[in-house]
Amino acid sequence: MKKISVMCSSFLALFLCAAPVASLAQIGVGVGIGVSVHVPPPPLPVYVQPPCPTPGYLWTPGYWAWGPAGYYWVQGVWVAPPHPGLLWTPGYWGFVGGVYAWHAGYWGAHVGFYGGVNYGFGYVGHGFVGGMWQGGVFRYNTAVVNVNRTFVHNTYVDRTVVVNQNFNHAGFNGPGGVMARPTAQEQMAMHEQHFAPTAMQTAGMNRAMQNARAGFGHGNEVNSRQGNQQQRITQGVRSGQLTPGETRNLQNRESSINRQAQADRAANGGYLTGQERQQINQRQNNVSRSIYNDKHNANNDAAAAARQGRTAQSVRRQARRVNYRNRPQR
Repeated sequence: MKKISVMCSSFLALFLCAAPVASLAQIGVGVGIGVSVHVPPPPLPVYVQPPCPTPGYLWTPGYWAWGPAGYYWVQGVWVAPPHPGLLWTPGYWGFVGGVYAWHAGYWGAHVGFYGGVNYGFGYVGHGFVGGMWQGGVFRYNTAVVNVNRTFVHNTYVDRTVVVNQNFNHAGFNGPGGVMARPTAQEQMAMHEQHFAPTAMQTAGMNRAMQNARAGFGHGNEVNSRQGNQQQRITQGVRSGQLTPGETRNLQNRESSINRQAQADRAANGGYLTGQERQQINQRQNNVSRSIYNDKHNANNDAAAAARQGRTAQSVRRQARRVNYRNRPQR
């Protein structure tokens, strides 16, 4: 089994010297090795986890990667680990020294630090609660992961690990994102033997990169726009302009759009046709208008103003400015 070795350019070496110690073991493999950019990744999109296809496979969550056209989405995938007993530590973006740097994921005996980013499906920011190895067999916690019980029978239910998302879909560690530091256990995991992504994971990374380079479309426009709308929803929740019911409705519609995009890509070898992109864009336009209308509800404006100690008129003016910048594309 190939052990990860960290290879750095002179620039990256300088970056590593300034980075937190917890970051060193995680900059090594995957798309975006040593990549640093000056703009943060979009919020994590809302999507539905496909069911685990066979016993022993583990979920590796989706993430934003960087390419010539900007950020593009690498879909999550169920994969067999390099060998039984290993767990996946997801990669993450971290803000250090004025730039956003990619810290690649890896396999190891324990889950290390992944920036406190809540990827969902058991990756709640620290550790992994989606299952455990027991006697060489992986058992799945169906309270947080999707399992096809026709094929997978090693399951249990532990709802105590369910964490309130609090609508924080930030995709990076640092100011404006998730402010988290590694625990003592995560620091110990840094010094264990680490293994590179599997061939199946690498193939998924390469497909996502090829799609982005091919312009499907504009750096994976579907996911980029969904991330933008997720950011608007998050802002509406934090300001008090969206009620819990409105938020659930918008999140469900965004998730439905993502399922459509995934199904269309699966039917076309990983690509979207022009007609499919147009249909999805129309649905996103509809959700965009709903976000605007829900955030301009008079009662919600008043609630937001009360929370912020401002007038409802000033809240509406600010919301109009934000929504104008994010208005539906024609």
